[in-house]
Amino acid sequence: MPDAQLTARSLETLLGEWRGGGAHYQALADRIRLLVLDGRIPIDTRLPAERDLAARLELSRTTVTAAYRGLRDAGFLDSVRGSGSVARLPGPVLVTAPTPGGDGMLDFTKAALPAASSLPAAARAAAEELPHFLPHSGYDAVGLPHLREAIADRYRERGLPTDPDQVLVTVGAQQAIALIARTFVGRGDRTMIEMPTYPHATESFRLAGARLVPVTVTIPPADAPHPVGAEEDGWDIDAIEQTLRRANPALAYLIPDFQNPTGASMSPETRARLLAATAAQGTIVVGDETTADLDIDRLGEHLPLPRYGSRGAGDAPVLLIGSASKSLWGGLRIGWIRAERPHIQKLIAAKPATDLGTPLLEQLVVARMLPQMAEILDSRRSELAAGRERVARLAAQTFPDWVVPRMHGGLAAWIGIGAPVSSALTLGARNHGLLIAAGPRFGLDGAFERFLRIPITYSEEETVRAFAALSRAWPDALREPSAFADAAPLPNVV
Repeated sequence: MPDAQLTARSLETLLGEWRGGGAHYQALADRIRLLVLDGRIPIDTRLPAERDLAARLELSRTTVTAAYRGLRDAGFLDSVRGSGSVARLPGPVLVTAPTPGGDGMLDFTKAALPAASSLPAAARAAAEELPHFLPHSGYDAVGLPHLREAIADRYRERGLPTDPDQVLVTVGAQQAIALIARTFVGRGDRTMIEMPTYPHATESFRLAGARLVPVTVTIPPADAPHPVGAEEDGWDIDAIEQTLRRANPALAYLIPDFQNPTGASMSPETRARLLAATAAQGTIVVGDETTADLDIDRLGEHLPLPRYGSRGAGDAPVLLIGSASKSLWGGLRIGWIRAERPHIQKLIAAKPATDLGTPLLEQLVVARMLPQMAEILDSRRSELAAGRERVARLAAQTFPDWVVPRMHGGLAAWIGIGAPVSSALTLGARNHGLLIAAGPRFGLDGAFERFLRIPITYSEEETVRAFAALSRAWPDALREPSAFADAAPLPNVV
């Protein structure tokens, strides 16, 4: 029997605005298929009975039966006697289908830069250094001392006194998020998260058993980018303070700088009021700073989150998450957590349950690159500025009604597309060679159908191709959900 089951009411919420101008059975099947591909309906989840879903959606049972039949034929459902219809993924797990023009699929689900130019030299030097560590076991659960010193030095440069024993090195920021969730969130605990937000963080807290409490981050206006110090920064701090008092969450997960996916950044006033409110409730604050270094035109104005608070020794902690993957290269799976010593010790004790050590060679590479960060970030700034202007220009040319914010940094633009068709657009784009994540992938329960995240990290040629695919898919998306052509699942969203 499947462990997870969707009720008709829950599936109705996930479906959102799914009805189009075409046949209802096809539109329903297309939306369920997208929910499976996006991971919002986990594999092995039992879907509601046809009769129950038909009654909930006010459809004929024949319509739901036809939708389920189409999903079974495409390999997205298995019907098991006694277990109902169970979600599946068909075919191979890699996306290899060609585009009509003969090129490979263009993957815009990854908002990530290519490797920094200094990485090959650092990797060669690290390989030469590796023999010094070979006499040891190679299991490093905490992080190499000189890497933790380099990370601590970066925090000190940013104005936050930090010792190496306040740093725990992890296998990327994703492991850091999951480790914090598993260590500090109990089953049934409330966790405050931003909406929209990084989807794999949401998944980590759900797996830990958290009850999610969303607070909205709005997209900054395109014609009035928020200045440093302004309250109109995307976070409604009055509403957040009210939510904290009402829900009393155990933990709050936030991306204060170049928030993923909106690109918004918290003002100093918002940060100070947020930390005061969470301290009053005893709420642990997790500040995800994986994109904090990716300034384009707000240089030197980002202090670490704890600098805006006045917490005492008895207050709930502020934990910071950092990563080499966004600024150096996604293939360097090195992240870290910065916290007070008792909390680092608690995390160290919990880490072996899922991981016995962080790879040494990658740690050596990152340790060599961190002292070069000023030069690396200057280069990244130029790349991101060019990408930001490229996406804005192509969007204005191709979709003049779309709303493109002018973010001050980060890796992607959170674009308002003006109609609740993001899911249909992403399905249609696959038929034209483009993988891109639908807006609801960053929300809960089907929200954000009017938004699309477009990375600013790709070349001119790739970005032109992406907008051409979106342009071809757009008319069908406006009419009705596009038919799905390729059975391979979407990659993870980064």
